[in-house]
Amino acid sequence: MKLSQFKFKLPEEQIALYPHSFVREFTNDDGSKGSFRVTRRDESRLMVLHRKSEKIDLFRNDEHGNPIEGEYLDFRNIIDYFDEGDTFIFNDTKVFPARLYGTKEKTDAKIEVFLLRELNEEMRLWDVLVEPARKIRIGNKLFFDESGTMVAEVIDNTTSRGRTLRFLYDCPHDEFKRELFALGEAPLPHYILDRRDNPHATAEDMDDFQCIYAKNEGAVTAPATGLHFSRELMKRMEIHGLNAAYITLHCGLGNFHAIEVEDLTKHKMDSESMVIGKEACNIVNRAKQEGHHVCAVGTSVVKATETAVGTDGLLKEYAGWTNKFIFPPYDFGLADCMVANFYHPLSTLLMSTAAFGGYDLVMEAYELAVKHGYKFGCFGDSLLILDD
Repeated sequence: MKLSQFKFKLPEEQIALYPHSFVREFTNDDGSKGSFRVTRRDESRLMVLHRKSEKIDLFRNDEHGNPIEGEYLDFRNIIDYFDEGDTFIFNDTKVFPARLYGTKEKTDAKIEVFLLRELNEEMRLWDVLVEPARKIRIGNKLFFDESGTMVAEVIDNTTSRGRTLRFLYDCPHDEFKRELFALGEAPLPHYILDRRDNPHATAEDMDDFQCIYAKNEGAVTAPATGLHFSRELMKRMEIHGLNAAYITLHCGLGNFHAIEVEDLTKHKMDSESMVIGKEACNIVNRAKQEGHHVCAVGTSVVKATETAVGTDGLLKEYAGWTNKFIFPPYDFGLADCMVANFYHPLSTLLMSTAAFGGYDLVMEAYELAVKHGYKFGCFGDSLLILDD
């Protein structure tokens, strides 16, 4: 397929800058007024796409099974589409506070440093991106706190914006990581930060940009579809008899890179580290063998499971890297259901969703989402794709 086939007009106001929430106002004893934001991550909207019947659900049904115009499905309704024994696959990667701000030695120029991954624990080496890159050269030193204790030296250039930093911090590794991350902030995408009044992420953003079941640290962006699941919803799913399997794929920035070729077969994805263990394989494969549905939560799960599925349609243990790029047409080997967010035009995430749900039907769903005011992006609304 061609890149231009995934272009559509996304209104600025439909890009979600925060997770689903509402503002609660209050009055203090002295008569002054205040307000705070209450997050309800599982109350975002849910659209349901049936890829065989080509039906798309937006609204709740009345007692006769007829849609109630204006009463949109929300994410908590996802349970209604599954039965006991069905299994969800979650990505339990954990986002770390990857964005730091430092100053360059001598000039005091402000530099944004985005941590990608640790290359060597003993030597404190990190693969990073810097902005503005033109000011940062090999041998430069960057300072990250007023006391001057957290200092890094640039020892290599990797890409146009990429650098290798060696942190000059002599202490046990656990203490170093703790101090380093204390200086960082949530790595929200710039399409969110640049549209907010405050260009810096807050402490609340670190919670909002983390799945409630996150466990294995290593992601620099959240597996966003998982952000819709609350503890209350997960408990309801357990009571409903739904199973959960956890795999790990450390989400990188490659999903946000602009595609620069019209022919999608020529686009190369960045590699991401992933692990699928024996327990997850057992849970998923048992569900498949017993004829239950297997639902992939997000494009990162689809990427990981399609990397590790065998020719027999069963999930295999895997520890390594994947740079799989999924776009239509694609023959999926494992999951028969998928949950996705509503993604930006021309994004690899949209392409992966279209491959699963069918290009024409997914683009029709996106047209409806724009028309009905659904929110897009990491904090946006969601699309459930069913095989019926």
